[in-house]
Amino acid sequence: MAYGQKILRLALTQGLFSLALCLLLFSLLPNIVTADEYDYYSWQSDNFHNGRFYTKQPQCVDIPADLRLCHNVGYKKMRLPNLLDHETMPEVKQQAGSWVPLLAKRCHTDTQVFLCSLFAPVCLDRPIYPCRSLCEAVRDSCAPVMETYGFPWPEMLSCDKFPIDNDLCIPMQFAGDHATQPPVSKVCPPCDNELKADNIMEHYCASDFVLKMKIKEVKKEKGDRKLIAAQKKKKVLKQGMLRKKDLKKLTLYIKNGANCPCSQLENLGSNFLIMGRKVDQQLLLMSIHKWDKKSKELKFAIKYMKSHQCPSYHTVFQ
Repeated sequence: MAYGQKILRLALTQGLFSLALCLLLFSLLPNIVTADEYDYYSWQSDNFHNGRFYTKQPQCVDIPADLRLCHNVGYKKMRLPNLLDHETMPEVKQQAGSWVPLLAKRCHTDTQVFLCSLFAPVCLDRPIYPCRSLCEAVRDSCAPVMETYGFPWPEMLSCDKFPIDNDLCIPMQFAGDHATQPPVSKVCPPCDNELKADNIMEHYCASDFVLKMKIKEVKKEKGDRKLIAAQKKKKVLKQGMLRKKDLKKLTLYIKNGANCPCSQLENLGSNFLIMGRKVDQQLLLMSIHKWDKKSKELKFAIKYMKSHQCPSYHTVFQ
């Protein structure tokens, strides 16, 4: 078994994620039992003190197609409860859904591997956690993007909770292989969104307010970009926490966005679809699109907003 673990560690450290999973399954095969034959007691290494106990028996379940964060992660079955204390699939879907927009930002090539190792852990007889170095790499790349939207890196993903790299854990998959990495976008995150209905709806649900409006002026202020709304009438598509006085003198900010490019703001002549959040009395821009009357995707999304019930994401980033 010691030799098998050496091979497994080598596969993990070389980024051979699929091979590592196959080796792990093979090495554990004699010990694998069905979910109804045992209660699940979490494994933890000497360096990992975030162990947990579940009274509910574990299950191996298919990763559903509508779990968009993880349905194409590289394996087909996941364990419930997962490693974030979610015990039902509806809870997993609800909490994982708010991370899909971050995945689309391509802030790190291993964002999906890291998040899915927790939200949809591979189904084995003991949990395999992400390595601390994987957490730190994803955090260092993605935390600035999250801060743009007013979200801090959440306590539940604190990297010191995860095992150090000489333990059995999931490491970075693209470490040292920069040629295979897709380009990381330098565009201001709120401006880097495709005009697609599903993308619009994801941001719609993650935003406090949604407006159709014109922008009068754009300024730079203390490292941020400041968008001053025109006084013309604004169409409220989702009011959320906005008050009437907010609408009268509406000012939006792109956090840390003074110098990043945003093509939508190069010409202020048209209407815009604006989505944002209210954070510490400041209105932060989450997403911006030019209001293209000919876009079928935009028309579909606007129509869908009228009847769509968004899941609650309020616990995800705490």
